[in-house]
Amino acid sequence: MTPKALELYRHPVDEDDLNERIKQHAPLVKRLAYHLVARLPASVEVDDLIQAGMIGLMDAAQHFDDAAGVLFETYASQRIRGAMLDELRTADWVPRQVRRSMRELENTLTKLEHTLGRSPSEREMAEAMGMALDEYQQLLSDCKGHQLLYYDDRGEDEDSPHLLDALVSEDEGPLEILSNVDFHKALVSAIETLPEREQLVMALHYDEELNLKEIGAVLNVSESRVCQLHSQAVARLRTRLGEWVRSRDLPVRG
Repeated sequence: MTPKALELYRHPVDEDDLNERIKQHAPLVKRLAYHLVARLPASVEVDDLIQAGMIGLMDAAQHFDDAAGVLFETYASQRIRGAMLDELRTADWVPRQVRRSMRELENTLTKLEHTLGRSPSEREMAEAMGMALDEYQQLLSDCKGHQLLYYDDRGEDEDSPHLLDALVSEDEGPLEILSNVDFHKALVSAIETLPEREQLVMALHYDEELNLKEIGAVLNVSESRVCQLHSQAVARLRTRLGEWVRSRDLPVRG
């Protein structure tokens, strides 16, 4: 008996039950896709995420074990998100220019914070980068989709530590870092230093799971403005967490 046949023998799946589960949880795929695409560049099509998510849902329905002691929706959500993230990795969705632009923004932000002793305003950031305010805000919009952590998150200086040097094990990735207790405390502390409006955007997006359009309705601003606030909040958090890494005197991985 082949491994695949053995698996089906151990967990026989009724075709009607399988189809019913897929039909019942298809809206979950759309909800997760729209929540994820709000954090990604405009070049990412939500339909591509939905398609990948449906594959993840079908896989979850096929392999779910009722005796495992977890809800199907919980199990399926993990599979769906995983399938979507695999699709994004395959598509290499983050343009290099986005990372270069955000790195320049972060460097300016760090210098201004040290000079001013506080978080700079958007206007101060624009002046420091030699831009008009609307140009700076457009840069924030263009940087939509920039993440808190990347696998190749070292930067221009190969000898400098970066967030992924906080790994306990080479087998861990960004999600594992986020679950690290020390890192979590540092992240919470960094969020508390954000301007009030940016704190609210992060809370509504990540705690309440509102999309950018819904957050805009709460704040009475446009969706693009929410995108700008989110990008700037991420930039501030990355600079704070970069300082946290350096304060720990972490070794630099080669």
